Amino acid sequence: MPASPIRRLAVIGDGQMGLVMAQIAAAQPFEPRVTLWCHDPESASSLSQTRTSSRLPMISLDEAITVTGTPKTALERADLVLAAVPTQFVRSVWDGLAPAIREYAPSAGIISVAKGIENSTLLRPTQVISQCMGEDDNRPTGVLSGPTIASELARGLPATMIAASDDQSLAEATQRLFTTTYLRIYTSQDPIGVEVAGACKNVIAIAAGILDGLKAGFNAKSALLARGLAEATRLGLAMGAQAETFYGLAGAGDLATTCFSPEGRNRSCGEALGKGESLDHYLKRTDSVVEGVATAQSLMQLKDHHGVEMPICETVYRVLNEGLDPIDGIQSLMSREPKAERIG
Repeated sequence: MPASPIRRLAVIGDGQMGLVMAQIAAAQPFEPRVTLWCHDPESASSLSQTRTSSRLPMISLDEAITVTGTPKTALERADLVLAAVPTQFVRSVWDGLAPAIREYAPSAGIISVAKGIENSTLLRPTQVISQCMGEDDNRPTGVLSGPTIASELARGLPATMIAASDDQSLAEATQRLFTTTYLRIYTSQDPIGVEVAGACKNVIAIAAGILDGLKAGFNAKSALLARGLAEATRLGLAMGAQAETFYGLAGAGDLATTCFSPEGRNRSCGEALGKGESLDHYLKRTDSVVEGVATAQSLMQLKDHHGVEMPICETVYRVLNEGLDPIDGIQSLMSREPKAERIG
């Protein structure tokens, strides 16, 4: 990694997190060069001219940020590449960008903000990126995650995140780049735990929304969070993560935010299901990617592969894919055999 602070940041993706993280970096007093790459040339042109996006309307993009649909313009001499593409699209985007990254940003580290597990391979986002970059590309990768609703970050409300990487210098460089008076970044050396926690919390948040739609009450939701966290921890440990990660920002913190915020996309999807709306109808009327829908499928395969129990996530999967009535799903969970509480 180059000497910190990061001087050139390339943001890949113009979704909510891509927009807000580009804005945060551009406002730093050391004035890094920030470029934002859009997959769609028309979107790049519109965002470049208007500096606004319907995805995050409270932001007026800093004039210092270069918006482009051209990989060379986005990546040339970048010190850090921020991957802000939804999990199920990471491979297609990175397969296309990998040659340009190798040519124009040969020494840049890569940090992902995606939360999910790829369906076809069961790989975490950073693993997908590394696979696309090729075996001979040994640049460091990491993940930036935590309890962060993008619209709150855009308004400058207090928040925290965690930068996790096997490469401590990458984590620290990321920390320095995005730390502000309202955003505090911690570092971690457990990217597996941070990514597994982020994937699981999206599925659990759908369950939380279902409870909201059914008006099941706060007792039920608090129990859901506690037992959902146990499921995420169980899977994470089986995949090589550290238990403490799940009780910090990436685990309990992110889970609470997503399950209680009215702006959480996964929770909102679950609430619609709890009120009787079909999944297909909800997905057609929303402009956002609901990561938990696809991730639920991946978690079912991972739990079977690692031999762990994840009854809440399994119930969500059945509601999403097998037509299980949410009320029947709750009754099924409540009627499970009594046992001692177990975490992990």
